[in-house]
Amino acid sequence: MPSTDHRRTWPEDLSSYCFEVPFGEETVLFDSARGIHLTDTAGRSYIDSLSGVFVSCFGYSCEPIVDAVTQQLRKLPFNPPLHGTNPAALALTDALARLAPEGLNTVKLVNGGSEAVEASLRLARLTQRELGNPGRYKLLSYYHGYHGATFGSLSLTGRPDVTRFGPSLPGVVHVWSPDMFASVHGTDAEESGRLAAEAIERTIQAEGPDSVAALVMEPVIHLRGMAIAPPGYLARVREICDRYGVLLVFDEIVTGFGRTGQPFAAQTFGATPDLMAVGKGISGGYAPLAAVLFNDKVAGVLTDASGTSSFAPSHTYAANPLAAAAGLASVTLYSEGGYLDSNATLATSFTSNLTEALGDRGDLRSVGLLYGAKLRPLPDDPEGSAGAAVASACQERGLILRGQDDWITLAPAFTTTEEETAEICGKFTDALDKVYGGRM
Repeated sequence: MPSTDHRRTWPEDLSSYCFEVPFGEETVLFDSARGIHLTDTAGRSYIDSLSGVFVSCFGYSCEPIVDAVTQQLRKLPFNPPLHGTNPAALALTDALARLAPEGLNTVKLVNGGSEAVEASLRLARLTQRELGNPGRYKLLSYYHGYHGATFGSLSLTGRPDVTRFGPSLPGVVHVWSPDMFASVHGTDAEESGRLAAEAIERTIQAEGPDSVAALVMEPVIHLRGMAIAPPGYLARVREICDRYGVLLVFDEIVTGFGRTGQPFAAQTFGATPDLMAVGKGISGGYAPLAAVLFNDKVAGVLTDASGTSSFAPSHTYAANPLAAAAGLASVTLYSEGGYLDSNATLATSFTSNLTEALGDRGDLRSVGLLYGAKLRPLPDDPEGSAGAAVASACQERGLILRGQDDWITLAPAFTTTEEETAEICGKFTDALDKVYGGRM
């Protein structure tokens, strides 16, 4: 096994840099990348089975996106956002509207997923007010979902660890997702979906329908180990929202752009929201970019006499020409590159290999090229930290995935080869063998 001693490449003084997560023995100083392989400053190689963090759908050396950004950089790196926009941004919004579920015709470009969710919240409350419902300000979301790091989006997250920032955004009400009913009550997927939908309806009734602006949800919940919406559940939720005049918002930051087998999870699960936040894979990881897509009901409150929509406040880099060029190249590549078919083939191979690797050590959850596994508890592990242990063992072997609590997640790049699939699953098997001491 390659040496894990890469700390010698770090500067002696790190006091000026605030890390994303606490610095430790496993923190890596990445230096370069090619395909789905990264190299750190100590020369050690890693194979990425997480697409960075559900972002790098086409790997780290996608020439069409690199060329598009390079050309845009030479032509127009920035435009005055208070005075106009740029052709790449216009072309990207048109491409997104054509790719999106029918009815989501208007697109607001923003910088990242948190900002897309935050904009969705403002749009939902604004729409209700402009439609004559100023009392509708409450926002429903899942316990233990994840929606971002800005204050509003973090308030939706519903995890105890966010309370360290103080009281959350007023008006946020949390509900339980279907997988909670399955794990606590042992119900099957269909019954869990029925119970969760019924709980949402009862929550709307209890809060007062005239006070609820929107329900915000992830079709597949990443921080619950890729908890997948049961069949028919999202369609039932859509019907409930319509009945009570509640706007439905899908957070498709993780699930968008082919991850679930269709362009968006809304199409995979057969339910179209009023607003949809998208990001991550939208630019293939080559620039910070996200968007909010919404229907005519929402767009109608933003449209002026010229027939165009506008929505502020916005941000300096929203619809930035470099990010838009990356996004247009990425969306075009996905739309025209045959990835729906090739992703299905890759998913079949990956699912088979991961199922064999897991054995009795966990239960695989998968839809398209999104994978989660709920892991069996480790002996003498009351905290349920098998996910972190497996992720650490994988990184020791040069494999990047995510692990936390009792779950792990993978999201391979669309360009992953059969050989790379075998390499990923081989390293995963070795890591599981180390953590669990062989197959159970």
